[in-house]
Amino acid sequence: MRALLAELGDPQAGLRGALVAGTNGKGSTCAFLESILRAGGLRTGLMPKPHLSSYRERVQVNARQISEQDFAAAVDDLRPVIERVGARLGPPTEFEILTALALQYLAPRIDRLVCEVGMGGRLDATNVLDLGVAVVTNVALDHQQYLGDTVEAIAAEKAAIIKPGNRVVTACAPPALAVVTAAAEAAGATLWRLGDEVQIAVTSLGWDGHRLDVRGPGWEHSALQVPLLGSYQPLNAALAVAAAEAAGDASTAAVAGGVATTRWPGRLEVVAESPRVLLDGGHNPAALDLVVPDLSRLADGAPVSLIFGAMADKDLPAMLRRLEALQPVAAVFTRAASAGDRAAAPADLAREWRGTGAVGVAEPAVEALEIARAAAGPEGVVLVCGSLYLVGEVRESLPRLL
Repeated sequence: MRALLAELGDPQAGLRGALVAGTNGKGSTCAFLESILRAGGLRTGLMPKPHLSSYRERVQVNARQISEQDFAAAVDDLRPVIERVGARLGPPTEFEILTALALQYLAPRIDRLVCEVGMGGRLDATNVLDLGVAVVTNVALDHQQYLGDTVEAIAAEKAAIIKPGNRVVTACAPPALAVVTAAAEAAGATLWRLGDEVQIAVTSLGWDGHRLDVRGPGWEHSALQVPLLGSYQPLNAALAVAAAEAAGDASTAAVAGGVATTRWPGRLEVVAESPRVLLDGGHNPAALDLVVPDLSRLADGAPVSLIFGAMADKDLPAMLRRLEALQPVAAVFTRAASAGDRAAAPADLAREWRGTGAVGVAEPAVEALEIARAAAGPEGVVLVCGSLYLVGEVRESLPRLL
C-alpha cells in the first residue's frame, strides 16, 4: 500500500479527518460524521466499505459517488503504477487498488476525509492513514480466521489504527476497552470513552428514530434528531459528534443539521410500505443481537417475515438462533448472486432453521422478497438481512418490484 501511494506522490500526506475501525457500526458512524462535516461547509471525502451495489460507492465527494467516467479514468491512470509496484512486490489486492484509487482521486478535492477500515486495522490497507482522529466503535467476534479467536486479540488488531498524538473516540466495552486504552496510552493519544468522558441520553421516537443529548469535555449538543432506526444508532451518532469535536469541526449548527440529515442505506432502512420492508446488512451474531430486539420493538406485534442469506464463513447457527426469536410467520432463505460460491447454500440454511412459521428457499433474492411480502401481508414487516451483498441486490431490485 505504501509503495502504491509513494508512486502516486503520497496523496494521503496531510489529509485530516477520521479513520474508523470496529466490528459493527463503522459505516453508520462514518455516515454521521461525514454529514456533520459537510453541514459545516467542509468539502468531504467518504471511503465506506463494502459497497452495496457499485464500487463507486467507495469513493464519494460531498456524499456524491465518483462518476463512472472518472472511476474508469482513475483505473486507467493507476494501471502503470500497479504494474510497476507489482513487478517489485507482487500484484496488489483489489482492496489495495481501490484504496489507492480513492485516495488519489479524493485528496485534491476535499477538506476532510472520513475513511472506514476494511477489516481489522493493523494490516488493513487503510492503516497507512493518519488523519488525526481515530475511532474504534466496538469489538466483537468476527473474522476470527484473520483477526484472532478472542475479543482481546481482535481489539489489538483494531486499536492498531491509533497513531502517536491522535485523538481517539471509542464505545468499546470490557475486555476490549482495556486493549484500546492501553494502545492509546502507548501512542500518547487522547482517549474519549462513551459512557465516561462522553455521556449520552436517548429517547426513542419509534419509526421516527431517536432524540439524542450528548456531551463531552467542554462541549454539549442537545435534542439532536437521529433519523436512523436502530437502537444502536444514537451511539454511532454520539461517536461521530465526539469525533467532529475532536477534530475541531463541530459547530452547533453543523452537528444538529448533519445528524438530522444522515442517510445510510441498508441499516434497518425502510424501503417500502404495506408491508414495511426493512433492509439490514448486519452480518454477524453481534449485529443481530441488536437488530432482533429493535425489529420486535418496531413491529409491535405485527406479523414478521424474514429473508436471510449470508456468507458461508459466518457463524450461521448463531445467527439463525438470534433470528428465530422473531417468531416469523415465514423464513425464506436465499443468496446474493454477487456473492457467488462464498455464500451459504439456501437449502443448508433452511435445514439449520429451527424457528416458527413457513420455511422456504428461493433464488434469486427478488423471488424470495415476493414470497416474504405475501406472507407478511399489508400490515406486516419484512426483514431482509444477513449480508450486505444480499441487501444491495434487493435494494437494486426494488424500483422494478414496487
